[in-house]
Amino acid sequence: MEKFVYPLLYYQLPDKKVLGILVGSYHQVVDKDLKNVKSTLTTYLKREYKKFDDYPYTPFENFRMKTFEIKTRPVYREQNKSYPSGKVVKVPVEAIYGPTDQGHYCCFLPTLNENFYYYDSKLLPSLVQNFSANILNQKKPDEIYRIITGLRPQLSEISLRININREYNFNNGWSQKERFKELRALAEQYPHNKSIRKNLTAFPEAAWELENEVESTIENIVNNRSNILLVGNHGTGKSSVLSQAIRKITAKSSKLNITFWQLMSQRITARAKYLGEWQQNVEELIDELDYANGILWIVDMLQLLQTGGEGPEDSVAAFLSSFLQSGKLQLVGEVTPAQLDSMRRLLPGFVENFQLVEIQELPEHKIHSILDKFADYCGKNLKVDIDKKAIELCYRLLLRYYPYESFPGKAVRFLSKSVNKALLHSKQIIDNNDIINNFVEQTGMPQLFLRDDMLLNDMKLKKYFTDKIIGQNAAIESLTNVVKVFKAGLNSPVKPISTMIFAGPTGVGKTASTRALAEYFFGKGSKKSPLVRIDMSEFQHPSHLSRFIGVGGEVGKLVQEIRERPFSVLLLDEIEKAHPSVFDALLTVLDEGILVDSFGRITNFRNTIIIMTTNLGSSNRTSVGFGEGNLSNYESVIGKFFRPEFVNRIDNIVIFNSLEYEHIRAITRLELKNLNEREGFSKKQITISFSSGLEEYISLTGFDKRYGARPLQRMIENQIIAPLAKYLLQNPYISDCTLSLDFVNDVLKINKAASSLS
Repeated sequence: MEKFVYPLLYYQLPDKKVLGILVGSYHQVVDKDLKNVKSTLTTYLKREYKKFDDYPYTPFENFRMKTFEIKTRPVYREQNKSYPSGKVVKVPVEAIYGPTDQGHYCCFLPTLNENFYYYDSKLLPSLVQNFSANILNQKKPDEIYRIITGLRPQLSEISLRININREYNFNNGWSQKERFKELRALAEQYPHNKSIRKNLTAFPEAAWELENEVESTIENIVNNRSNILLVGNHGTGKSSVLSQAIRKITAKSSKLNITFWQLMSQRITARAKYLGEWQQNVEELIDELDYANGILWIVDMLQLLQTGGEGPEDSVAAFLSSFLQSGKLQLVGEVTPAQLDSMRRLLPGFVENFQLVEIQELPEHKIHSILDKFADYCGKNLKVDIDKKAIELCYRLLLRYYPYESFPGKAVRFLSKSVNKALLHSKQIIDNNDIINNFVEQTGMPQLFLRDDMLLNDMKLKKYFTDKIIGQNAAIESLTNVVKVFKAGLNSPVKPISTMIFAGPTGVGKTASTRALAEYFFGKGSKKSPLVRIDMSEFQHPSHLSRFIGVGGEVGKLVQEIRERPFSVLLLDEIEKAHPSVFDALLTVLDEGILVDSFGRITNFRNTIIIMTTNLGSSNRTSVGFGEGNLSNYESVIGKFFRPEFVNRIDNIVIFNSLEYEHIRAITRLELKNLNEREGFSKKQITISFSSGLEEYISLTGFDKRYGARPLQRMIENQIIAPLAKYLLQNPYISDCTLSLDFVNDVLKINKAASSLS
């Protein structure tokens, strides 16, 4: 017997539980203490060895852990611009390292999910520094902060005794150590071991109301030995049907002796280091599947056509086709109808190897039956009751605001998040308020849009925009109309919420109006900004189209932003500067609210408001001036510049007026008032007040006829904020007071007065 020792990282969680991670594998367990974690993992490893005569590979002969401090300078990135932090921070990075049985050394960096081999033990510090610095340079400041403040692991070990010298007479002469080497490196056996699965999810993997589809899938897999593709829209239950069918098949394993293995497509090529290596690995994988009587479940079937080569014709899918045709390989997977069409177009021969099982969206009464069963399960097993009215409200909200996803998947996912939140806060019942609050948090929309019992107050609505948008009555009217139509539920469900062009001179409030609308619509619960701003001057050449919407496996800026923030206001700034090919690409987005790439992946814009700003029509005029009242025919100029089919897809063209002096004064007052919200003042409870003379000085000197009100902000930063910052640094103990500001002989004067609360 030989003893194998595996490094085990464990974390003490806040809820007095312990998370254990087997270094170098995907196995992890959460339990009440370290002893139980080690027991669960040891039992799992022993069962795997007993069942398959195999064990997870560990490269270490012995190992140690050391924490390195990596110096890095966080970088804020926004709209293709980088803003390095002025401060270098030290990031703790744990390294598990030691010699291997191959004569070299191995190092795992679990915090950064990275590992590497090296040949000289003296090089470890410099290698850890280089690998860590490169990874940290790509991370956002908040991600670096989470690493610094996160839980720190401790090192333990798990021992497994096996007979490493026992040989087996396989047809190809494999030894015990080599058995299923590629299969275990690339895939994971499904279903998971019960002791592991119970820690992965608290919710059932059930295919309620889809029993016929499950039986049809079993029939095709077992009796017909077919390659199966489940076809259906997102949320129809494809994954549930497939997992339920697999569990039923493996339950009869003593008779059928069939094993299933889950595989992510990109893992096939991720391990390849030289030309032709992934093809060799796949051939070995297929041989091992043959011995294991294994069926491969490709989690992301479409990705097979994007992985391995420059195009579908030399992809992994193309390489697998011959094995599928000869019956040496059996695959199962799932796709949407759009993805299936793309696969047929890009690689027709590959799709012909599959038997298609269609999963249709269920009727409403069956959807409610599934949700009732889900609620019953949560009540009995998780001790969280879901009120019947809360289920009905969830259904109505998802039906309206997520029309592009299908039931029951979207409802089960939403209710699962709600149950998890209830468990986190020790709540035993989920009611309407919980559904509303969770929906606000997920979408950023105010309760006004989600509750029928809340009526729209026209005066409050108009005041909201009037307080934020100065001198643009036509714009305020247009924005309030968008809100009213949406509240009434009269907007088209198969288009963006609204599409508008904001036309007018620079510096008159087009961007400020867009920001105000974004905050009103989607700024209540979302942690990310509800405004997606894309500078269209970056896409002036035909080749830039791929950077805008994406090409092949690359995701464009537009697609990336909307996938991350599907509930948002999309601002396409200075739209006229983009190349005409960009306008053509936007036609489907404006008309149908979707964008489909060549691989059938859909990006949905139906929960966005699309606003395009332009200066068209103002180039031959003095852009902004006091008392200027006549407006040029902006709509005529816009109609001549854009093609008719583009303009016809716009819901509203909003013309922004020139600014009068009283507007400039009001904008100045608003900008100065907003200074009190800055952290440096609020943290010290300092209030800033401004004299009328200061307001007048800023209004007159901070206004430029060519650039409108924009120079106001620069002047405020330079002539007010900069002197204030110097003053506060020189007087660090000032707090809980009012600072009165005035301009005397073009110099900022600061007078301190005690707070009325002190």
